[in-house]
Amino acid sequence: MSAKKLTEGAKIRRILILWLCLGMIYLTLEGLWRGWTNIVMLPIGGFCGIAIGAVNQSPYFYKCKMVWQSLIGAIIVLTVEFTSGCIVNLWLGLGIWDYTGKFGNIMGQICVQYGILWFFLMPFAIWMEDYLRWVFWKENNPYTLLSIYTELFTFK
Repeated sequence: MSAKKLTEGAKIRRILILWLCLGMIYLTLEGLWRGWTNIVMLPIGGFCGIAIGAVNQSPYFYKCKMVWQSLIGAIIVLTVEFTSGCIVNLWLGLGIWDYTGKFGNIMGQICVQYGILWFFLMPFAIWMEDYLRWVFWKENNPYTLLSIYTELFTFK
């Protein structure tokens, strides 16, 4: 079924399914990377995935070179991370992450090191959101993760 024929309820269900799946994938990756995670990261990670996916639905975005898609996606994630960090870490005092000792940090919520990591993770995030759309709703033709990283490193 094309996206234009979906009811508002169906669109909302799709967003919630993607949000939950992408949030769980984020939790898994963060747990593997840091050795632990916090359940608060499920909605935050899912929101990042949904935001990147929403931008990725625009022809202007997905026709850009992968290097630009990765940069835009990393900026989206850093913006969400900074905003949510100010809320959950500084305002609510949950202390889920603190990058105060990292180079180029801003208020301990984002830093250069993880900005670069997000840049290189972005092709995976874009691919995963597209892949889930294909698995659940047969939207778009699937492409390989290798092909999207090849585009990044060859500046295509």
